[in-house]
Parts: sequence; structure tokens; C-alpha cells
Amino acid sequence: MNWLLRRWYSDQPAPCWLLPLERFFKRAAARRRSKLVASQWQSPVPVIVVGNISVGGTGKTPLVLFLCEQLIQAGYKPGIISRGYKSAVTSFPFHVTPDTAVNLAGDEPALLAQRSGCPVVIAPDRVAAAEYLLEHTDCDLIISDDGLQHYALGRDLEIAVLDGARGLGNGHCLPAGPLREPASRLSQVDFVVVNGESQRLDAELLQRAFTMILQPQRLCSLQGDLQTSLDAFSGQAVHALAGIGNPERFFQLVREQLGAHPHCHPFSDHHHFKPEELVFEPRAPLLMTEKDAVKLRQFDLNDSWYVEVSARLPDNFTRQLLEQLASLKSKGKTHHG
Repeated sequence: MNWLLRRWYSDQPAPCWLLPLERFFKRAAARRRSKLVASQWQSPVPVIVVGNISVGGTGKTPLVLFLCEQLIQAGYKPGIISRGYKSAVTSFPFHVTPDTAVNLAGDEPALLAQRSGCPVVIAPDRVAAAEYLLEHTDCDLIISDDGLQHYALGRDLEIAVLDGARGLGNGHCLPAGPLREPASRLSQVDFVVVNGESQRLDAELLQRAFTMILQPQRLCSLQGDLQTSLDAFSGQAVHALAGIGNPERFFQLVREQLGAHPHCHPFSDHHHFKPEELVFEPRAPLLMTEKDAVKLRQFDLNDSWYVEVSARLPDNFTRQLLEQLASLKSKGKTHHG
């Protein structure tokens, strides 16, 4: 799979033997979408879906946190629904709180619950999660973390997030390329957000897209409440660990924004760490993403730090988002209960 992932995002053409399977995948995906859209569940409150059309991480979680912050400031009471990938929950829907064990909730839902201040409900069935959220909380807006292809869930606004460094890869759908849906799907969403500057996306798409910058805020100790400045390890050798969709993005941040010299340790997204995987030589400070930190707090790791980041987007993104939400008032999508 790693070989194929590298091939998808390289400059090489798509493997020719996978092109017939791509055609089958696209037909099946189109039929599934048509069937589900015809019987979509419609929420009494606005639903914002944050997702992507490619395999792998693109920065959806930081964007969801940014949306929560902006919407709360605007007077909304958002709630979050998520699939809960790799959670150990056996009965869904499940309400994730800041105190829920990360191995039970999954890394992203745990992080969202800890950072957002909003109720978080997980379930593979997004409709069930949304109904639970409406029944058990006073939220007046739902944000779906991922779920762009979960067409059983009706939505009022769609935000597609792209990784600026990887772009759309070779532009092909699975399994010949990384796309879950054809690139033309981006013309149907309300907002396109590009995580970081991009040289891999065409000018027409970039013209309508909003650039999101992940701005590091501070370094926080994995154990306790100790914090230090971002330049604390400038010029020093460190170990850098990342179990996210695109680990190289974090390693680049460590080099360019923290000024450190990392020994890089990439892991797969949502990786379940074992103690023996966390022994690194030579001895040096260990830096990690906040998403990894929620899982690694259970280990006794000395001199370990995570980088707290916040998403930054242009002011006109928030303004346009709030304007579109205001227009939904004519549909009566402002309250429930």
C-alpha cells in the first residue's frame, strides 16, 4: 500500500492495469451517490460537512476546530459528529467527552472533544450520530468531521479540504489514484480549502480556493502543564514523530518553523503505538503532533513535546460562511426541539 501511495502522488502515470478497476469504481460510486441522495435524511439545523475527495489526511481536524471557534464567536452552538475511526466503542452512537479515554474514542474525536469545547458524537452511521446529538444536546448547528461521501446525511454546506503539497495526486480515482470521487466533484462544493501553499493544483481551482495555514502556537510537554517557546529547540537535533496522513508536513514544520534538525519517524495515520516503537537513539527531545500526543500520554516518555497548532484562514472565508448560514434562516434551520 505504501508503494501505491507513493506512486499516486508521484509524477509517474497511473498504473495501466488499474485503469479498468478505476472505471468500475467510478460507476459504482456514482450509482451509490444517486441512490443515497434520493433518500437523504434532512436535519432541522444546518449541517456543515468538512471532507475531502482524496485518500489520506488533508487537515480536516484543524479546520473543524477553526470552524467551532468562529461559529461560537458568532453566537452558534455547534456540535460535531465523526465516524470514530479505530475507536474501541462497541455500541454507537457514543458521546465523546474531554475525559473519554483516547483508545475508546479514537484519536481525532478525543482531540476534538478536548480542544473544541463542543459536544462530539461518534458513529459509523452519521445520521444516527446527528440524531443523537440533536436529542441529547442543545446544539443548533452540526459539523460533520469527514463524511463528504456519506450521502445518507443531508447537508447544507460542503467544505472540501485539499493538501496543498500533494494536490490531487495523479488525478485518478481509486485504485489507480488517490481520489474517492472525480476532481469535478470540487465544482459542486461550497468551499474549497487548500492546506498550505500549492504548486500542484491548477490555477482555476486555486482562484476560488481559500488557503489555510497551520500556525504553531506553542510547545507543550506531554506530561504535565509545562509549555515552552517554539524556538526552544532551534538548532538542536530532535526526534520527530508523526502518525498522520502526510507525516512529511509535520517534519517540514519542525525544520522550517521550529528551526530544529529532526530525525524523522513517520507512522501510518491513526497508528496504534507500542512501547518498543518509541525508543529512539541517540537520546534527544521528542516532538510530535497534537493528534499523536492524545495517544502517547499513556506512555512514560521523558523530554517529549507536542506542537499545538491553530488553523488560520482569510477573513473573507469566515464572512462568506456566516453569510451562507444566515441565508438558511429562510429555511427555518436555526433551532431544534
